[in-house]
Amino acid sequence: MNNSWQEILRVRVVSCAFVILALAAFKPFGLEMWQWQAYVHLLNIFVMGIIMCLFTDLVLKYVVRMPMSKDQGVDYVIRRNLWFQLINTPLIALMICLYRHFVLSNRVESNQFSFSNYIETLLIVAFCSFAIGLYWRFKYRSRYLAAELEETHILNEQLQKMQQTHEATPGEYHEAGVSERKQTVMLASQLPATIKLMGTTNDSISLQISDLLYIEAVGNYVKVYHLHDGKVRTDMIRATSKQMEDDLHTYPMIVRCHRAFIVNLQQVEQIVSKSGSMQLLIKHSHDYLPVSRSNMGQVKEIIKKL
Repeated sequence: MNNSWQEILRVRVVSCAFVILALAAFKPFGLEMWQWQAYVHLLNIFVMGIIMCLFTDLVLKYVVRMPMSKDQGVDYVIRRNLWFQLINTPLIALMICLYRHFVLSNRVESNQFSFSNYIETLLIVAFCSFAIGLYWRFKYRSRYLAAELEETHILNEQLQKMQQTHEATPGEYHEAGVSERKQTVMLASQLPATIKLMGTTNDSISLQISDLLYIEAVGNYVKVYHLHDGKVRTDMIRATSKQMEDDLHTYPMIVRCHRAFIVNLQQVEQIVSKSGSMQLLIKHSHDYLPVSRSNMGQVKEIIKKL
């Protein structure tokens, strides 16, 4: 059993134990009539509850396409847990109702399956699910926020090393020994230092690739933010961000971070993490660019690769 499933099993066991403790304390469904045998029934419900929780996890993974993942941030984990509760709570309530009907009804006739019994059971399970959900939400948010801060610190260190490596000369690579990562940067250094960005009309922009800060999509136009005589300058041409991305795809330092932004990682001063989201602080302009969830993995991979 891998670590992911061990973590899932541990969480589900703790959650089901919380529900069973609540049922043992308040003894609904006529459990007090069973005296010591009530604890046997609670143990049975506990085991069936764990099985039902694991079944819900499989539904989330293969049907809803939301596997358990720590790499997608705290917001993803919270969103997945919400989906888990929405699917699992009615199933657990149905399971307990059927157990009441087939096992507990011989001493307590009111345990016969009915719509009112299902609603009663659903309300009890929903309350327990809400309480345990608050606990896990607080626990995971604290854990993942701490993990995100640590990851952001490491990414910033890698970003600085990447920028220093990119600025090094080919001679320095040979002295240190050429790795695959440095070969990539060497190839990038052989690309033209000046590039001409063409629009769909006759407008165009010529600039040093090292002066490019970022490109922003604005309707049918793009804004090109770059350095000119040491100051930030903005030029607008009629083009799409996809066209700009295609024109710049040979430069490994330039990557799409959002559907509206293409950024030069060499001009990123700092990576900032805020509650599951990532932003890039740009040098000179001091603008913050958002990193979308769909592009976050690509940005991280490029920083690590280069």
